[in-house]
Amino acid sequence: MNQEQERTPLRISLEQLKPQKGDVSANLKRVQTRVISQAGGADVLVFPEAVLSGYFLEGAVSEAALSADQLAHAIRVPSSDAPDIVIGFYERWNRRLYNSVAYLSNEGRAYQLKHVHRKMFLPTYGVFDEARFVEPGTEVQAFDTRYGRFGMLVCEDAWHSAPGMVLALDGAEVVFVVSASPARDFIPSTDGRPSNLAHWDRIGPQMAVEHGVFCIVSQLVGSEGGKIFPGGSVAFAPDGTEITRAPLLQEGGTAVELDPRAIDRSRTASPLLSDLEQALPHLQRALDRVSGGSAPVEPYESARLSGGVQESPSDDGIGARSDGSSTRKRDEILDIDVELVERTLVEFIREEVCRRRGFERVVLGVSGGVDSAVSLVLASRALGPENVYGFRLPYRTSSQESLDHAGLVLDVTGAHERTIEISDPIDSYVERYEKNISPMRKGNLMARLRAVILFDQSASLGALPLGTGNKSERLLGYFTWHADDSPPINPLGDLFKTQVWALARHLDVPSEIIEKPATADLVRGVNDEDELGISYHDADPILYWLTLGYQANELHQMGFEKTAIETVQRRLDSTHWKRELPTVAVLSSSAIGEFYLRPVDY
Repeated sequence: MNQEQERTPLRISLEQLKPQKGDVSANLKRVQTRVISQAGGADVLVFPEAVLSGYFLEGAVSEAALSADQLAHAIRVPSSDAPDIVIGFYERWNRRLYNSVAYLSNEGRAYQLKHVHRKMFLPTYGVFDEARFVEPGTEVQAFDTRYGRFGMLVCEDAWHSAPGMVLALDGAEVVFVVSASPARDFIPSTDGRPSNLAHWDRIGPQMAVEHGVFCIVSQLVGSEGGKIFPGGSVAFAPDGTEITRAPLLQEGGTAVELDPRAIDRSRTASPLLSDLEQALPHLQRALDRVSGGSAPVEPYESARLSGGVQESPSDDGIGARSDGSSTRKRDEILDIDVELVERTLVEFIREEVCRRRGFERVVLGVSGGVDSAVSLVLASRALGPENVYGFRLPYRTSSQESLDHAGLVLDVTGAHERTIEISDPIDSYVERYEKNISPMRKGNLMARLRAVILFDQSASLGALPLGTGNKSERLLGYFTWHADDSPPINPLGDLFKTQVWALARHLDVPSEIIEKPATADLVRGVNDEDELGISYHDADPILYWLTLGYQANELHQMGFEKTAIETVQRRLDSTHWKRELPTVAVLSSSAIGEFYLRPVDY
């Protein structure tokens, strides 16, 4: 956006791709295809973070890493009007590994490397463990191109104000942010997007407005071992307004034109960058002081917090913590955007079954309960009912209602249906070897035999087993180990039971299945609440807060009953082993899952 081209809009294409995990060669070919298709139609293509390999590579980063020069040489220039490229990749540089973004300029016969930015802020929280596998970058600077002066950041770099500030002070007029931000927190919203994207909608406009720059955020799409990248790339003008947004969960390019005159208008109307430049010497002194350990400047007044902050429950029964955590009413905290959740889980099943694992079909047990009904509906919508095989696996004491409800949802979806009785093999074992078996052991025996049959049928049909367990059951340990939890993919495993009911209503699961008491149907006349000692409606909000790090005494202050908290806490704390892989004695420096790390679908 230099003076010679100040009146010429810059044509950008936000390129959302679903990378083939770990297959750099195949992903380079896909990038090349997009370059060819956009020749003459765009000035700069912007690809997301780690688009050449997928993001969650763990120990395989070293296998996927390229040097920036290798990257430039690998993408061939199809014509003189081919676009420049902004692209995220794992980089090998100076015998170290980085999460980087490169700017490649079309110089006529080949792409030339203009600049590389190496990610400085490496997340090590939640699902992230980047600092274990790559080094942090140490520099932030703008750079010149044939289209103007640009800056680049990688994901969390943009969450901190300093990198954007440095780029703006260094003359950048467009800041490209490449990101791989997994979707999370599907609460109801006006824009129909997961909450992680809502956070980007605060970061991007703030950077744009504060510095009078265009902020371009390119997001990854696809699913990697259950972590779902939603896309939704977005471009913001220097006044903070949204220019365009790419669709959720879809590949493709989204065109946007950046008018350089918008920078002048924004900086005239709100000269914040000029103010920053004037204050910079003073800020620099302050930075030198706080980073260098020099004596602090005494304030005129000092206010100190002593002791704890007394908290009291709010009128709605949900309190607020001193850390500023947001609290919603008890009947709202588990609300989800059911339409967005449906879209995401349908995409998850397609990605994980077909694209990641190379299957076309799935098998699942259909019990007549709401969990298996929702899983069946989602699978049928994702793969088509002709590719979904639902099995009823009754024991002689199974209720006729459960069988009828399983048949009802199978009829509604149009999925393949088969019934296999498990009574004879169970009874044969019990009569011959274990005549005094307890009802609990017998129930677990049924659950494990059902899993064995489903896995055998999956081998017969060339289909992948699909899990149906919900988050509440998993956290409470209310499932049979190596049975209910054994299928390799599970669309419902991060939804509380009450959220599954909400999704079931949205999916038009027959009401008689939704409204009946939840039961494993392993022991006649016993439902889930009888065995758990608490209803899901009472347990789920407690689980919600406990998994966010709240303590029992804080929940009691919020208004939850002490006995309910103790019941949930006891089950949560005592069943962690059921949510883990088998414990293996670590005897080497290449122990699987400890030192030797590869993603589940690599």
